[in-house]
Order: sequence, then C-alpha cells, then structure tokens
Amino acid sequence: MLYFRSMIITRRQLEEHEAVTVAPYGLRARHSKGRAYPEDEPRDRTAFQRDRDRVLHTTAFRRLEYKTQVFVNYEGDYYRTRLTHTLEVAQIGRSVARSLGANEDLVEAICLAHDLGHPPFGHSGEVALNKLMAEHNGFDHNKQSLRIVTKLEHRYPNFPGLNLTWETREGIVKHETEYDTADASSYEPDLRGHLEAQITNAADELAYTAHDLDDGLRSGLITAELLDGTGLWEATKASVGWTGGPLDDLTRHRLIRRLIGLEVADLVAAASARIDSSGAQSALDLQKLAHNVIGWSPELTAKNRELKSILFNNMYRHYRVVRMATKAENFLTALFQAYVAEPAQLPPSAHERIDEVGLHRAVCDYIAGMTDRYALDEHAKLFDPYARP
Repeated sequence: MLYFRSMIITRRQLEEHEAVTVAPYGLRARHSKGRAYPEDEPRDRTAFQRDRDRVLHTTAFRRLEYKTQVFVNYEGDYYRTRLTHTLEVAQIGRSVARSLGANEDLVEAICLAHDLGHPPFGHSGEVALNKLMAEHNGFDHNKQSLRIVTKLEHRYPNFPGLNLTWETREGIVKHETEYDTADASSYEPDLRGHLEAQITNAADELAYTAHDLDDGLRSGLITAELLDGTGLWEATKASVGWTGGPLDDLTRHRLIRRLIGLEVADLVAAASARIDSSGAQSALDLQKLAHNVIGWSPELTAKNRELKSILFNNMYRHYRVVRMATKAENFLTALFQAYVAEPAQLPPSAHERIDEVGLHRAVCDYIAGMTDRYALDEHAKLFDPYARP
C-alpha cells in the first residue's frame, strides 16, 4: 500500500503554475495592478482567486437566485434565473479560457460578477429604471455592478465594497455584447477589454442564446418546427442524428448540449486564429488591437444572428413575455415614484444614503437590489390596503 504525505499549495506555487500555463497574452495574478486599498494577499490563493471568492459571498450574488432572466421566477422552477445564467456563463468562460491559455480564475471572477447590477425583472427592469433616472445620470447594469463591488457591499471595516483587483473591475466595466455597450471612461477607455474580459463577453452571449432557446422550447413559445431550416439548428440536429418528430426532454437536452459544444469549438478555433495572426505577445498587445480577438467565425456569427432573430420575434416579443415586461415596468415605476414622493417609506439603510448620493440615486440603488418577489411584496405593502406594511 502506498502512503502519500499531505501538501499545502501556496499562493507562490499557484502563481508559478500560472507562469507556465497562462499564455503570454493572458493576465497573471502576480502582475496585477493591485487593489484600490492595499491589502496583504492570502497565503493560499492568488489575487484573482480571492476576487472570485469575494464576489461569490456577496448579498448581491445570492439575490440573483430570485431575479428574472426571461421568465419571472414564479412562472416555474425549471426556467433559468439570473443566478443559473451566471453559473452557466462561468462554466463556459472557464472552458474557453482553459483552451486558449487565458487566466481561468480571472475569467470566473468576472463572469460571477458581470450581472450583479441587474435589477428585478430582467432587462425590462433596467429599461424602467433608466427612464426614471433619465435626469439623474440614468441607470446601466454594468455601472451598477461596479457600484456594488466598489461601494454598495459593506463587508470590510477598512474600505467600501469588495476591494477587487483592477483587472476584475476592468472586466466588469468593459462587459459588452450585441445588446450591451460598455462605458469604461475610468478604465483606460482607449484599450479594448483584456482577453479574459472578452472571453466573459462571449460566454455571456453564448449562454443566454443557448439557455433562452432551451427555456423557449420547454415553455412552448419556441417549437422545433419553427427552427427547421435555420443553419445552426440543422447543424445541431445532424450532429446528434435527430431527424425530427416529438421533442422530448432527453432529446432537447442532447440538442442544447451539442449546440453549446459546437459554439465553443468554433469560438476557440476562430479566436485562436485571430490571436496567432495578431502577433500579440502580451495582454497589452491584444488590448491595443483594432478588433476583439474573441468571437465566432463569420459563418457561425451569421447562424447565431439567424437564431437570435427567431428568439427575439417569437420569444422575447411573445405577448406573454411582453405583458410581464410591461407589468414589471409599471411595478417599478410605481415603487420609485412612491419612495421619491415620500422618502420616509424607505427602510433606514436606504434612507440614510440620501445625504450621500441624493434621493433619486438612493431610491434607484434600493430598487435595483430587490429580487422579483421582494419588489412584488413591496408593491403590495405600499398599495394594497390589506397588506401589512
């Protein structure tokens, strides 16, 4: 029988491992620009691993469990929430990072933090708050995510927020997809997002396309017949050998799993070719390029847009989803106006921030932090005469 002595892996050893496993154009924790408030780093974790852990233990992260992705939480336990979406993004992000020699821990930290600032009721909640804050610098979930990790989470006595590294904060700020545009005015806006930020952006786009399709098929808003003839769906069907017929749960799982596999394979191959052709030898070299290196081939990009068009027209604009989105805007508008009209209705933790950030921003921060069900409960407490305040 063989016996093995236990061993403790130190931060120094982890950093040495990064030195040989992370590509020259990836970011290494030991070369981080550091934190806004200097701290001694732990003995057993790199700076990026510490960032990941700090995000994971926040109140904002836990609240994602009850925030809408597409379907409001009470419509069914099977549909994605903002939390399950975030976890799927992190899994895809790590897979892509590993294949391309990027820093997996940094990618995971950014992935876990990228949607912390989303308000209740998904994008309809963001639209509502942005309208209500139009005369007060608006509302954007990327900026709100940064506010959460730099100001709003209170967990440490010596500084506000989580005191994350520059690289994680930059990745949060430079989060963008076809539907989101980054405003990185305080984070070297002339530079593109670093490799790990770009991977997060692509992982987010891939995850919501795949799981929105899955949820759409499960709900019946999208049907297999509706997808027939589209390039990506046909390629996925052929890949698993499915020729049509009733779409049971097991077949749907196989199809979505294979679709993600095809997307990841194309993304890695196309990104690798762009990196090679760029001649980049450092993370900064990639950030100075005139284009992102992380993205799909032109062929798969076209197929993705075809699929997204079907999702938009038949799912996101389905009358059931639109009705819920409209109700959500009405709920949040009523809450916002009620709190602004009478700030004494705010709980002490929100009310005491008025002097610091102003009434409208304090109300906005409070509402943005709500889960779907908490917002509905608050609406009932304010407007239902039979509900307990």
